[in-house]
Amino acid sequence: MQTLLKPLVLVALFLPLIATAGYAQFEEPEIEKIGQDRHSWFMSQFGDVKWTGQGFYDKTEIDGRQTNEIRARLQEVYGDPTKTIEDLIKLEDFRPAQAIQFEYWFVIDDSIPMMVLDIDGPFGRGLVYAGASEYIDLMPQIKRYFSQEIMAVNDLPTYQDYYYSPERRQWFNVTHEDGSYRTTKISSPPGMTY
Repeated sequence: MQTLLKPLVLVALFLPLIATAGYAQFEEPEIEKIGQDRHSWFMSQFGDVKWTGQGFYDKTEIDGRQTNEIRARLQEVYGDPTKTIEDLIKLEDFRPAQAIQFEYWFVIDDSIPMMVLDIDGPFGRGLVYAGASEYIDLMPQIKRYFSQEIMAVNDLPTYQDYYYSPERRQWFNVTHEDGSYRTTKISSPPGMTY
């Protein structure tokens, strides 16, 4: 009886530690931004993924922030976006009304794909999130950690994007420089007429 009791006590003591260690590992996931140079790899790796926004619904501090501010925070933490409208302009089937201001693509812990993009360019708040449906149960934790990383930034860097607003039928030059956000009407980005 005593020989059976000893292993049970050890299991009871170490099981919570093992479970906590696994949970703690995910508390600080490794988030890798996918640059334009790895776009093809990402598409081949995750081309068959069933994307969903489910799991990202819990509100975080970043959800109420103006897109201009979020874009600057993303620039500081992750660098240039994976895609901007400038990348899409080059495509043969480009249509401005379907375009975004920016997209960031990520791989979390070497296996979980995630994308974030603007809602309404410089006129929106928060982000649109998409992740692989098979990881839906991890999405709330990923979003919380991602938001904390973005909100920890104190000095917002310079950036410059273009955005087309279909509702306004207008192009905009969107910038953050010297602590000021500017959204300026333009006829179209350089090298493009629409």
